[in-house]
Amino acid sequence: MRASSASAATVNSFSSIAVFLSVDRGQDTEARAGRAPHILTPLPIRPRPGNHAPDTHSHDRRRGPCRTRRLRHQNSADSTTGSTAEGIPGTTGCPGDVDGGGNPDRVPPVGLTHDGARGLQVESVALEDIAERFGTPCYVYSRLALTAAYVGYRNALQAHGLGDRALVCYAVKANSNLAILNLFARLGAGFDIVSGGELARVLAAGGSADKIVFSGVGKSREEMRAALEAGIHCFNVESTSELEQLNEVAGSLDRRAPVSLRVNPDVDAKTHPYISTGLKTAKFGVAFDQAFDTYRRAASLPHLAVKGIDCHIGSQLLDPAPAAEAADKVLGLVDRLAATGIVLEHIDLGGGMGIQYRREEPAPATADYLAPMLAKFASRRESLIFEPGRSLVGNAGLLLTRVQVLKPGAEKHFAVVDAAMNDLMRPALYDAWHDIVPVATVGAGAAAMPYEIVGPVCESGDFLGHDRSLALREGDLLAILSAGAYGMAMASNYNSRPRAAEVMVDGDAMHLIRRRENVAELFALESVLP
Repeated sequence: MRASSASAATVNSFSSIAVFLSVDRGQDTEARAGRAPHILTPLPIRPRPGNHAPDTHSHDRRRGPCRTRRLRHQNSADSTTGSTAEGIPGTTGCPGDVDGGGNPDRVPPVGLTHDGARGLQVESVALEDIAERFGTPCYVYSRLALTAAYVGYRNALQAHGLGDRALVCYAVKANSNLAILNLFARLGAGFDIVSGGELARVLAAGGSADKIVFSGVGKSREEMRAALEAGIHCFNVESTSELEQLNEVAGSLDRRAPVSLRVNPDVDAKTHPYISTGLKTAKFGVAFDQAFDTYRRAASLPHLAVKGIDCHIGSQLLDPAPAAEAADKVLGLVDRLAATGIVLEHIDLGGGMGIQYRREEPAPATADYLAPMLAKFASRRESLIFEPGRSLVGNAGLLLTRVQVLKPGAEKHFAVVDAAMNDLMRPALYDAWHDIVPVATVGAGAAAMPYEIVGPVCESGDFLGHDRSLALREGDLLAILSAGAYGMAMASNYNSRPRAAEVMVDGDAMHLIRRRENVAELFALESVLP
């Protein structure tokens, strides 16, 4: 496969990345022989402490004929071009790959397949089987899709000759499950963290401390100390006050803290205002017109080592132009600093690349989105850091839920499901769209009609989708797509609801990577007055 071929189509296709990696499961002998372990070996489950360890057994399912046929017949040309089956964007080589609702006009996220009898499948595991084994609501992720997304970044960097001097740091806030962190660590990723808790998670998952960058506007002294003791790669500092505090903490440990400044370039990311972070009105970063003097101050502090510069303008960006504009402003500042003797080693361009949530809003291919930025570095010496989050995990996960009640109303019909805003906050918080599709083939007894897809939480804002035309019956399973990012990570126990289980699919096996909470755990840390 050509290095430049990584694209959104690859991320949306399980089979493309499988062919690229020449899948041969179970090759653990490679690791014992001193070679890198095969990244598609069965996913190990880290035992959890306490009395409620999860079921750590993988649950194998027979490989579906559709997947077998794709792996057997697809050639490398298909995988590099993202050729389609049945004219559906993002699928490869298998008739019947649809969105689960039988609508060939809708882009199927992460290569979901539908084989009729078994309904929707992730890789080679039927969602019906996952619901039967682990219940609902339940988050479901694909190891293959996660891997494909990461490889897309690496391929784009290699295509521009930057693979050896670039670090892809996964933004942990998007989804912090240990199994996902462990998978990215195995693939060679670094990590972008924003708290001491995320630092602990990354280290527990096997991440390398020297590949961690620590962002965030309000790092505590305790968090600074823990990160210094762990030996992280760099602190992305966001204020003069933070510089002073970090200098004091590093001095108390007789160390020099590696720092970069997060510079706010005042570039409009053209995204939702809640996730736009690069304007001068944002709480993030050092104002661009103050950055030069702030760097001079940082360079004067004895316990800081100025290493780089950081810039992040927002999230869910579909147009690379704002990021390229921000990169130009950053490079101008880097050159100005170098002229005064402050020579930076790395440039961190943050993350923010968006994903496709619906057909009407196509997302760019990874290589296409990065190209305008990467072209600027062909003749430069600095190393690069990127901090993708959503674009690595968003389309690799879904939320599986079951219809509890169909409730006709005077003006609207409601489908009450067992997932709610506490499980997936994005629709209520951002009015965000997620495709919602039936898992099973629609039977003869149900007619499609517009439904409000709502949960049981006592809030009028508890909705997962408005005005969705679906043929439903009580008890039907629904898949809420593109839920791998900012889904479980933002989940809560509102209305005293236990948080959902999480399952990773790896080919024809499924692994419980977080068990469902039980009711007793909701108040286990609380006590009554004497």
